[in-house]
Amino acid sequence: MSAATPTNVFQVDRQTLGIDWADGAKSQYNVRELRLCCSCASCVHEWTGEKLLDDGSIPEDVAPVSIENVGLYGLRIQWSDGHNTGIYTYERLRALDRTPEDS
Repeated sequence: MSAATPTNVFQVDRQTLGIDWADGAKSQYNVRELRLCCSCASCVHEWTGEKLLDDGSIPEDVAPVSIENVGLYGLRIQWSDGHNTGIYTYERLRALDRTPEDS
């Protein structure tokens, strides 16, 4: 099992998503920041990598409505703003983790 394999994905509170990882690490993510990091073709230009998403168009209180596994490599989040086309790979989620190590 890879270190970048989640053992538990859970909602800490309305603004925070938690993930426990196979290597024992525990991550917490601000859900609005995750929404702003979506890398789908609607949010980021496929060829240039230019961000297309206007951060100001995302409500401050955006939150996951549902979260589902995509194969063995990522999560798809249905957002309260109606967006659902982004896939957050486990490797990308680990890279986005800003949780202090002593948490």
